[in-house]
Amino acid sequence: MAGGGIVEIAAQRIREAGTGAPGVAEIMKTAGLTHGGFYKHFASRDELIAEAADRSFADGSQRISELTEGAEDPLEALVEGYLSPEHRDAPGSGCGVAALSGDAARADNRVRRAYTAQVGRYVDRLQELLPSTGSPDEDREQATVAVSTLVGALLMARAVDDRALADEILTAARNALLTRTATAGS
Repeated sequence: MAGGGIVEIAAQRIREAGTGAPGVAEIMKTAGLTHGGFYKHFASRDELIAEAADRSFADGSQRISELTEGAEDPLEALVEGYLSPEHRDAPGSGCGVAALSGDAARADNRVRRAYTAQVGRYVDRLQELLPSTGSPDEDREQATVAVSTLVGALLMARAVDDRALADEILTAARNALLTRTATAGS
């Protein structure tokens, strides 16, 4: 398995457990490689974590594209898919922005820059999908609130230990986003 497979495994693990959790030995063992072989692919663990974060964010962009492309209502498809129980229950393959929110603030500059860029891409994408208010500043603010609602609701739904409350959080956020945008588009 090449360095790309190692990055894929690390990306899954950091989305599941954060950037501090996966050790090099664990990742290499999962990849079917020896711990000693790690340095043939990466100069340091920090380099691997940065590449894994980049991969997580690229996966998130791909997921958003898959949800919206060809959808009759791309905004509804994005909101429904992002705030679904399936997404909540699969952090290893889910949104890197949500998974790494707590870690990004303490990460090295490369991870923080990548995180910032991904949040910016999400805001840009939501700004494209949301109905325009007629004011670029208000449109940007509306998109920023939408991204914050999506990520925040997913984080909370993953954090609570009450499945009914987790479902309620997702449903309330979906309804708020879709109702607000339906009203704004009228």
